[in-house]
Order: sequence, then structure tokens, then C-alpha cells
Amino acid sequence: MSEELYYEFTTDSEMIGERYQLAVSRIKEIKNENLGRPEFDEYFRTVSGFIEMMDDTLKWSIDGGLEKDSMEELGKRNKALYEDILPEHYDSSFGNPEVAVQKLGEDFGKILSSLYFEIRSMIPSAFEHNLFDMVIRAELFLEVYGAFASSCEAGKLPEYEAIRQIMYWFYSDYAEEERCIRFAQMVAPESDFARDIIMKSDLTDLRYLYKFGEYITDNELKTAEHLNTLSQEEIDKLATTYTEGYRIGFAMTGKDITIKKTAAIVYELGFERIVKKAVSNFKEIGLQSSIYRANMSVFTMLGSARRSGYTGAVPNKQFDYDHKDDDALYLDGALVTRRLEAMRAAGEKYKKEAKVFGGPAVIETFGEKPFAPVPKKDAVHYSDTQKKLLSDFKIQNSLIMNEYIIGKERSFTIIAFPVPEIGPNFPEIFNEVVKINTLDYKLYQNIQQKIIDALDEAVYVEVKGMNGNRTDMKVMLHELKDKAHETNFENCVADVNIPVGEVFTSPVLKGTNGTLHVSGVYLEGLFFKNLEITFEDGCIKDYNCSNFESDEENKKYISDNILFNHKTLPIGEFAIGTNTTAYQIARDYSIADKLPILIAEKTGPHFAVGDTCYSHEEDNITYNPDGKSIIARDNEISLNRKTDPDKAYFSCHTDITIPYDELGEIRAVKENGEGIVIISNGEFVLPGTEELNIPIKG
Repeated sequence: MSEELYYEFTTDSEMIGERYQLAVSRIKEIKNENLGRPEFDEYFRTVSGFIEMMDDTLKWSIDGGLEKDSMEELGKRNKALYEDILPEHYDSSFGNPEVAVQKLGEDFGKILSSLYFEIRSMIPSAFEHNLFDMVIRAELFLEVYGAFASSCEAGKLPEYEAIRQIMYWFYSDYAEEERCIRFAQMVAPESDFARDIIMKSDLTDLRYLYKFGEYITDNELKTAEHLNTLSQEEIDKLATTYTEGYRIGFAMTGKDITIKKTAAIVYELGFERIVKKAVSNFKEIGLQSSIYRANMSVFTMLGSARRSGYTGAVPNKQFDYDHKDDDALYLDGALVTRRLEAMRAAGEKYKKEAKVFGGPAVIETFGEKPFAPVPKKDAVHYSDTQKKLLSDFKIQNSLIMNEYIIGKERSFTIIAFPVPEIGPNFPEIFNEVVKINTLDYKLYQNIQQKIIDALDEAVYVEVKGMNGNRTDMKVMLHELKDKAHETNFENCVADVNIPVGEVFTSPVLKGTNGTLHVSGVYLEGLFFKNLEITFEDGCIKDYNCSNFESDEENKKYISDNILFNHKTLPIGEFAIGTNTTAYQIARDYSIADKLPILIAEKTGPHFAVGDTCYSHEEDNITYNPDGKSIIARDNEISLNRKTDPDKAYFSCHTDITIPYDELGEIRAVKENGEGIVIISNGEFVLPGTEELNIPIKG
């Protein structure tokens, strides 16, 4: 192997090269072998053929194919990498658990489909020339194949448990290496695969998009094309809005950005012109940018199909959803302990780098065709015991992470833009979103202060729906002992959450009761129809929706994707969104169902279930622009951090928004029972807030 094929986290790269060559040579022989079981021959030939394709991709990349090939050739090669799992071919793919179970039987079908899912994570490794990631998966495949070959030679299949143990020990043995690699990519970006592509490529030559090894569609190509029509001045303005939000986020919370050295840029491909300028902007304020890939592997899925890191298009969201629980094939207490040890080892190894990591700067996208997953009985699912193990792991993992990346010292920012799939009005919608993202924050700051002043007179707030919305909530507020200097609500403008437009608090749980209902809402890209959640003393008591025919399926859908398998969650946030401009633009272009939560949460009141907005930062005293300190940073559950941290956090926070056209009333109720109406029949009626109604009425 060429000297270019070294693995920077491995001290003995020559050994990795030798292992890789041996593994690939053996895999190439499989297509000519016969196990005597046609269904398993088909599987192993399919997967070995895919690994051969990865080897070919690696060599083609090293030989400069990315620079030599035409757009058409690059597009064909890119599609070939992902073709087997695309929706049009998924009904015949071993990546589909239903297909694998039908052909290979229930036990072997599920675990071998999971193995194929893991093997497919080799695609980006081939582009990164990352032999370590490739060889450990090739060796895993060979070990499983070897078990089948030796058993079939004796006229039988291997024991299922023997195959499960092979894969179990793979995920245990490499837990530390995998965790260290991913952690380093975030906090120690001395060499950065994606950043080098962005900063060194000619971004007017769209062939650069294929260098990442991600799936490329018209969304990525046309987004990049559109950005290339903008002047550098326009690009600079967009990038500066984004990076200034990050900087201001530190300033507004009294955190010292000068002690930080790294910011992580998280985005979807196509926005490289903005990212390139953002890298320069961050450098000017002393921050190096890390740009790490979303890693789709059983090592990282852990019950969620959400991608964290930079990514291209998702080839098939159903494929990701089908495999999000594959970890249930292996998860036990020992593996949880091993993973927590791996997180600790990664933190210790990169302790200095983690200390100066500032947090993520995220560019979200929206506008793709909404995805409603199909639950499959043949997909792997967690047992109740495993759900508890997984939720405990996530809590412990976040606590360990917070020891190294200290929450009260870090910040973040998020901004969102549409992609071309949103429809033929994409250029106009893009321009309108730019308008939303650059609204006059001073105007909103002043209006929102009037709302906060009214809310600070109240002991609780009533929220009621209309037009079929069954919401009827009573939200208890913290007691203000010094109203001249204290407040319950944060005046949120365009800093960490761009665009402007909300006031929010962490409510008191005791006495916070009622029903939250929305006729339809998208949360993390998943649609929930008639979502209804009942709260008692601020915690979820019951829930349902009407996505599926049975209550059992509906409740499982909510448990998996909102409660994240916790038995209950508290209300961590109550907020009133004020960005009526965003609301009206969504209606004008019929894109309300496509808005990301980042914008949607500003278009009406919302409740977040899970951790508070101040998770791991409760001891940081923050102030509104009027100088008042925000005291509502804890609730009765997060206060456990002082005595029993394991019971204080849930490692999730999901916003659920009621749109204005389903909102009957928001009323702040004083101690004497007198009410101050903030919103009535979907419009702001509090004196001094009427200007917010202009976009709706206009």
C-alpha cells in the first residue's frame, strides 16, 4: 500500500496496511466459493462485492479519480455506492430487515442485515483513505463468513449465539478506538478532511461535492449552484450572521470566548461558500474550525436515526430508521460499562483540547419531502431492560462528557436555510429565509420585553387551543422575590438560536398540569399526527397520536422518538414565539410543514420535554438586556444535580409548537386571579405588541 494509506491514530500503519491487503485478498475469493446454502451464498457474495467496490473506490480516489473524472462520471459512481439501499431498490436489499428475515430466517436475517449496515459505513472511510476503519469491518465480515463456511462444510449452520458473540466483541473491543477517533475529530482538528476540501477546492467547480464520499442529489448540487449566484458580499453577510450569533452567544451569557480554541461547524453539503467564509470568520476571533462527519454506524446510532455532524443527502431515511435500534442485538450491562470507560478514555486523551472546545455552530436545512417511517416487526427493537440501560448510558455519558467539555463554559449557534426540494419557489423562499434570519433584533428585543414584564406579574400562565386544538395547560412560574432585579423569562434574540423571536423559561413542575395537543408537527424530521400529551405536576403522564392504526404502535412511536425510552419526561421549557414574519412566510409559500423546529418554535408558543434550556449551566447567572437576572434556570428534577446528578438529566430536549392559528389564548394570571391576556385568537393583544400582528394581517 502507498504511504498515503496510513491511519493517523495508529502507531503501526504498516501493520494496518498488511492486514487490509490480506483481508481484501481473502474477500475477493468469496464470489467463487459455495456454502451449499444458496440464500447465504447470495448474502455473502452481495456483501463481499460491496467491500470489493470499497477497495476499488479507495484505489480510484488515491489515483486522482476525483480530480480526473467528469461530473457525469462522478455522479454515476456516487449513485452506485448507494444504489442498493435507495428506496427504489430497498425491497430487494439485504439492508432491509424484512428482506433479510424473509431470505435468511428471523435470527440470522436480523443480525446479518445489521452486519451489512455496519459494512456500509466503510464508504466515507474509502474517501478519507482511512484503512483502520475499513480493515476492522472487513475482518469482522471475514470472521462471520468463516463461521458460516466451517459450519456449512460440516453440513449445518453455525449457532446464532456464536455469530452474535463475534459481533458483540467487535463492538466491545473497538469501543475505545472508535470513541477516541470521533472525539478527536470534534475537539482536536489538526488535520481535517472536510475542511481541507472546502478551503482548497474551486467551489465553482461542483465536482468538489463528490470528494466527501457522501450521497449527492439535486439538493446539494442546486444549493451550491444557487450560492454561486450570490455575490461575495451576500455570502459574507450570511456567514457573518451565523458566526456573530456564535460570538454573541458567549457574550450574552457572560462566557469568555477568548479561552476557546475550536468551534465545530455542523452542516449539510451544498453550503460550502458560507462555510468557507465562516471558517475565516472564526479564525479572526481565534477559533479553529472542526468539521466532522456524521458517522452512521452501530457504534453511534444508539436508538436514534438522527445524523450529528456534516452530511450529504440521506439515501434512504427508512434504512436509517430500520437500523437505529440494531444495538439491541448486543447491548448489556458490560457493554454499557465498556462504552462509558471508552468515553472516559477519550476525554482523558484529549483533555486539553476538550477544555478549549467552544461548542457547535450548526447550519440546518429544511424543505425535503417529509418522512413518516414505517414501523417494521422484523427490525431490531430494544427490550424494556435494554431501554433502561440505554437511557442510563446516555445520562452517564453526558455527565462524563460535561467533565471535559464543561457545559457552563461552552456555547453554540444554529441557523437554518431551505434546500431546492422545497419546491419551484426555492430562490424566493431562500431570500425570504435570509430576511427572517436577519430581522431587526432590537425591535423584537423591545417588544419581547413588554411580554416578559407582563409574565413576571404572574404566578402561572394559561395556554388554550382553538380550531380543534385541545390544548389546555396551566404552567406554574418561579416566585420572584425581587421583581426589580429578577425575571423568569429570557429575552431571546438572534444569538445562539437564529432567527429572533421568543421568550422562554423553565417552569415550576408542581402544579403544571393539563393537555398539550397539536394537529400535526414534525420533530427531528418525523411527522406526528394529532400528538397529544397529558402532564401532571409537570411530567408526562400519558400520550398518544394517530399516525398508526393501533394505540400500541402510536405510543411506541412517541416513546422511541420523543421520550427516548424514558418512562416520563418533565417540561424543561415553556416559551412564546414572536416571529410572526416567519409564520406568515410559511403560510404564503405553504411550507409550514417543512419548517425546522429552529424556525417553527418561533411561530407560536412551545413546550419542550426533557432537560431545561440551562442543562449543565444552571449555576451560570445570566441577564436580560434590561439587567435583570434570569432566576428560572432549574426545576425540581434538575435540582437533583446537587445531590444525585444521575437523576437530574435526560440528555434530550424536544420542542413542540402550537401554531398561532390553533392558539386560542395565552393569559398570565396574577396571585389575585386577575389575568393579563398576551395572545387571543391567534393575535398578540398585549399593549405594545401589536406590531407583531402586521405580517399576519398584511
